[in-house]
Amino acid sequence: MTSPCIDIHSHFFPAQAPNFAQKFGEQSGPWVTLQDHGDGTGMMLLGDKPFRPVHSALWDAKARVKELDDNNVATQIVCATPVMFAYDAPAEQAAYVASTYNDLALAMCADSGGRLKALAQVPLQDADLSCKELTRAMRAGCVGVQIGNHVGPREMDDEGTIRFLAHCAAEGAAVLVHPWDMLGGERLKRWMSAWTVAMPAETQFGIMAMILGGAFDQLPTDLRICFAHGGGGFPYLLGRLENAWHRRDIVRGVSKHPPSHYLNRFSVDSAVFDPRALRLLIDTMGAGHVMVGSDAPFPLGEEHIGDLVRNQPEVSPTDRAAILRDNANSFFRLG
Repeated sequence: MTSPCIDIHSHFFPAQAPNFAQKFGEQSGPWVTLQDHGDGTGMMLLGDKPFRPVHSALWDAKARVKELDDNNVATQIVCATPVMFAYDAPAEQAAYVASTYNDLALAMCADSGGRLKALAQVPLQDADLSCKELTRAMRAGCVGVQIGNHVGPREMDDEGTIRFLAHCAAEGAAVLVHPWDMLGGERLKRWMSAWTVAMPAETQFGIMAMILGGAFDQLPTDLRICFAHGGGGFPYLLGRLENAWHRRDIVRGVSKHPPSHYLNRFSVDSAVFDPRALRLLIDTMGAGHVMVGSDAPFPLGEEHIGDLVRNQPEVSPTDRAAILRDNANSFFRLG
């Protein structure tokens, strides 16, 4: 019997989501809707355009639990698909959207027999509204929050974002940072490059902003924050960044220490899809800062959740158990 795991990075979209375009108008969007084909498949629409083909595990708790059983996943953390963030909408609208989706996420989790746990979303463009919704959602049963790695030009070291992250630490809310609104423009339309190239770059940029922008230096050390997709390009390019930090003043930003000093301040998931990349990730971050993340139930997620970690050679039983379960139990306080 293979070891059960906790999957900390998966997505959902509610079957009965309100039509926010009707409530707020098309100009505030584009808003996301779900087209259920009635045969276990569907299509997420962004405005009136197809966004992503999906299947019923995205919105049906029973279908999701069956996939967990098939993959030997004990518990799965679900969170919004980033196109649901509404960071471009007026803040009051985004706050309404966040609270609506958060309640629908908790309703889906309630139908899972305890197998699914929800991360909240917040209107990150407004720190005060974000703090308010984070507190409400945690009281309602969320185990943390997912945020995007930037709001327009405001990066992770933005004053409002730092204030919100400090509130997360005070509330005991774990934070998952997910890339979104990817850089690159028209060039990304070839070969799904927004996912294969720009997402890792956005994630790395988020970590760099936390370090070089001085966010980690300002935030309490008990903030639990995890970056999706294995930290993007950061683990592979840490040496390049470290070298630049020591050789050029302009690279240092306002950070008090070189980048390698901050490796114990954050975690990453295991969504790297290659045993060599996972080996580097563990060597760089330490086994105590890596957790299973699948990006399920999307087509580009891990096909057999947790198997990359289960089959990773030269990992001790203790480290394997930590990455599969123990780290997530502690990080999200699931015990």
